[in-house]
Amino acid sequence: MPAARTVLVVLDRPPTELDVAALRRLPLGEAAPGQAGAPVVLPVVFDGPDLAEVAERAGRSVPDVVAALTAVELTVAFSGFAPGFGYLTGLPADLHVPRRATPRTRVPAGSVALAGPYAGVYPRASPGGWQLVGRTDAVLFDVDREPPALLAPGARVRFQDVG
Repeated sequence: MPAARTVLVVLDRPPTELDVAALRRLPLGEAAPGQAGAPVVLPVVFDGPDLAEVAERAGRSVPDVVAALTAVELTVAFSGFAPGFGYLTGLPADLHVPRRATPRTRVPAGSVALAGPYAGVYPRASPGGWQLVGRTDAVLFDVDREPPALLAPGARVRFQDVG
């Protein structure tokens, strides 16, 4: 299981010295290429409460931020925080914005957000400190769907402006 800076390896037995040695010999480098097939397209209304602040920090206009977010293809680097929350990489460097100084106690499900080098979509209402730039009606996690998570590591993602 990939994470931001680590990989979890689960064995069905206690690791041996041979296992440890084999893992240490694995090359470090870029993640595997994205999944084959078309990217997941998420329809987004870009009206988030932090959109203007993100634009100001980036030195862009709000329409330029929306254009940048819809022009780039993102990749799910790893999942975490909540079931269905994918950490999306590939943002332009000027959109690497800090988390909010004071997190919100409730972020609505479907909120499209930025923090550091990542974009993400909140799969359910929860507290959160990311900068909110928009919202989607896409269902990110559904236990009755196979697979339950819409965004899996390696998947390619595009935002489509529907506002």
